[in-house]
Amino acid sequence: MIDVYGIPNCDTVKKARAWLDDNGVAYRFHDFKKEGVPADRLDRWMADAGWEKVLNRKGTMWRKLDTATQDGVRDAASAKAVMLAQSSVIKRPVVEWGGRTTVGFDAQAWALLARGK
Repeated sequence: MIDVYGIPNCDTVKKARAWLDDNGVAYRFHDFKKEGVPADRLDRWMADAGWEKVLNRKGTMWRKLDTATQDGVRDAASAKAVMLAQSSVIKRPVVEWGGRTTVGFDAQAWALLARGK
C-alpha cells in the first residue's frame, strides 16, 4: 500500500490524488491538518530525499514565517523543528512507495513507481 501525506485542499495534492485514482493505484491518505506530521516519518523523508527538498521554501506559509525563523533553518534539525511546528512548509505530497520516498508530484516518475520500477 502506498502512503500519501499532505493537506487535502492543496492543489498539488489534489492533482496527485486524482492521478492515483485515475491510474487505479490504491493508497492511504494522511492529512497533516487532522493527524499531524509523524516525526519518525519526517526523519525518514529527510534521510531519503534530503531536508532541503522536503522543506518548501517557495510556498506561501514559508513566506509568512518571520525572518528569524527562516534564517534559523540551517540544517536538518532546525528544518525538522519548523516542519513539525508548521506542517504547511512541507513540500507536498510526500509519498512512500514501499521503500522509496518522493516529494512533490511528477506524473512520469510516478508512472514508473506505480509499475514497480
